[in-house]
Amino acid sequence: MGFSRRFAVRLAFRSTVLALAIAVLAWLATRAALPATTLLAAGAVIWAAAGVWALVRRTNVELERFVSALNHGDLAQSFAQAGRGSGFDELGAALDGAMRRLRDERAASAAENRFASALVDGAPTALLSIDGDGRIALSNKAARRLFDRADGVRAADFAPYGAEFVTALGEVSPGSRRLTRMLVDGLSQRATLAATTVERGGAVWRIVSVQIIQRELNAAEIAVQTDLVRVLTHEIMNSMTPVTSLAASAAQLMAEIDDGSDEGVGDARLAVETLARRAEGIMHFVETYRTFSRAPEVTRRPFAARGWAEQLVRLFGATPQAEGVTLDAAISADLDLIDGDADLLTQVVLNLMKNAAEAAAGASDTPKVRLSVAPLHAGRVRIAVADDGPGVAANLADDIFLPFFTTKREGTGVGLSFARQVVLLHEGAIALVPGELGGACFEIVI
Repeated sequence: MGFSRRFAVRLAFRSTVLALAIAVLAWLATRAALPATTLLAAGAVIWAAAGVWALVRRTNVELERFVSALNHGDLAQSFAQAGRGSGFDELGAALDGAMRRLRDERAASAAENRFASALVDGAPTALLSIDGDGRIALSNKAARRLFDRADGVRAADFAPYGAEFVTALGEVSPGSRRLTRMLVDGLSQRATLAATTVERGGAVWRIVSVQIIQRELNAAEIAVQTDLVRVLTHEIMNSMTPVTSLAASAAQLMAEIDDGSDEGVGDARLAVETLARRAEGIMHFVETYRTFSRAPEVTRRPFAARGWAEQLVRLFGATPQAEGVTLDAAISADLDLIDGDADLLTQVVLNLMKNAAEAAAGASDTPKVRLSVAPLHAGRVRIAVADDGPGVAANLADDIFLPFFTTKREGTGVGLSFARQVVLLHEGAIALVPGELGGACFEIVI
């Protein structure tokens, strides 16, 4: 470049001057009669040597300043100074250009890091970072929301989320997935853990993603159930419609010809009428289940929690199941609004209260039902209905939300299935938990 040529020419010139000065000084040294001239020649040598040294040192200073700026991360330094000649203008411009490129690369890297950081922080899946010593860090917003009750950085500090989750967190290996259960808002939720490893600062870190899949599993299960109910009810209706019609016609004909004189005709009439009633009952039963295959439409809007709960108490008091039952309603003063479909939630909770009253009345001389409504973190709400009845047998706890399943003689098996549909449509969860009064307790979180 121009700097190299100009610098080489100037260095060659000053070196030549220095060499000539040294030669003259050496020649004069042999002439003792010329001391003044010899002294002058020595001065010329010193001047020429100083010029060469200044020229070389000037380049070294600029390069040293450039390297020092790099070592200290100071990319704001400037090297361009016009009018210095000997190609130093070009050197300054070149060093400034290098600084600009480094600044641009640093800015691009910082922008990429900010994007990656925002991407991780905004990811909907909770991410945990675990170092080689087992210390756990909450790596994004989803993790901080989900594990807000974890007080510490060790696996044992995550005990509020269940022993099974703590065990799975310690055992999940890189490249694998593990299905586990964890306690979220007091409800047992199924979740998947997946792990990978990354290197950071010379150490290997384990990154574990935690994804709650209970809602998706529930939705898939209900979809399968509704499809099954739709197929079964369609086939049953097609088969039973002519049976019901013929049974009703036969019963009418038997009534016309039965004058009471023939006992056999009377028995036949009784059998046909029983068949007709039973066929009609089956048709009603199937028609009831057809409503289960049509998911309700949810219209969510905020409504006053206390006013809604007070309405529930009045509606329950007007039902036959409320007779002789003591109702305890505990509505948190910290809860102002509930975001949901008030009508559907009223239908669900009122049905749970009636079920609780029936269970309590059949098992206690002083039946009690408790309704509690309280806020949870992140704007969620807990609604619980408990009773002092006999509770639900442990072997039936997983079946009570299935369609067609009921433990009551006159039950249809629709109520709890419908309740779970409504809760899932509210992006919530419903579960049977240990009862506050010793019996069953159904807890809803929305």
